[in-house]
Amino acid sequence: MNFIKQHYELLCASVIFVAILSTHYPFYKAIILMLEFVVIIEVVKMISEFIDKKRLRLRYVIDVFIIFLTRDVIILTTHPDKDRQEILFLLLVIFVFFLFRILAVLFSPALSRKKKAQKPF
Repeated sequence: MNFIKQHYELLCASVIFVAILSTHYPFYKAIILMLEFVVIIEVVKMISEFIDKKRLRLRYVIDVFIIFLTRDVIILTTHPDKDRQEILFLLLVIFVFFLFRILAVLFSPALSRKKKAQKPF
């Protein structure tokens, strides 16, 4: 029971993923579904944190976008007729989201409060 409480996000995402896989897609579509599974895990993690703590961390939202865009890049690179400009554009967008994520971590309100609490007056 303790395991379920600690890992309920993973269990919820697994149930969703198994439901998707039960439709018997071909192998290449199953790989796409596995990449979507990672996106589902991040979304469930973000929603569960919102329900638990009544706040939404910008870091989790950015992570979902980065994972989703990475999934699109992987899917586009496996197509025989690759649109290289679209792939490069998505890589640029991923880079920008990484910069946003770094800024979100550096300027986190929780980190700011910790720094203020440590400074002597």
